[in-house]
Amino acid sequence: MISVIRIVEDTMVDGPGFRTSVYCAGCPNACPGCHNPQSWDINTGHQMSTEEIMEVIEADPFANVTFSGGDPMYQAEGFTELAKAIRQRTDKNIWCFTGFTYETLMKKEKQRALLEQIDVLVDGPFVQRLKDDDLIFRGSKNQRLIDVKASMRAGEVVLYRPAV
Repeated sequence: MISVIRIVEDTMVDGPGFRTSVYCAGCPNACPGCHNPQSWDINTGHQMSTEEIMEVIEADPFANVTFSGGDPMYQAEGFTELAKAIRQRTDKNIWCFTGFTYETLMKKEKQRALLEQIDVLVDGPFVQRLKDDDLIFRGSKNQRLIDVKASMRAGEVVLYRPAV
């Protein structure tokens, strides 16, 4: 089960192309200036099963998937189960937004298991003084777009370069 605030279909702001974005509840980071502070409390969401979420994801054969929030890494086990279902049943790519850094997540077993299912990770806390409205798919200059599979193979962060 995942505590979900809402699922937004056909969005184009959470990664390239049309996406189905799962916005979860719960974030321990509480970044000043966060665009979604109502998502910090895990109790603001409603519990959804993997199957319920998959029904929405599979209803649009053209949209890829984004996990956002809140912070999906706060509910790593539920999102890992969901990501595995997406991998088994579709050919969609998966993006994930988190306030944690890739390096920190790689040291934690549950979060690493989720990373292993992710294509692109947008990592790092939002930092108000580093805000840049011209950045693509992130809010502050410290945040990175990481090609997770390439990073795991290389043993170091490999940045994802979006085609624009």
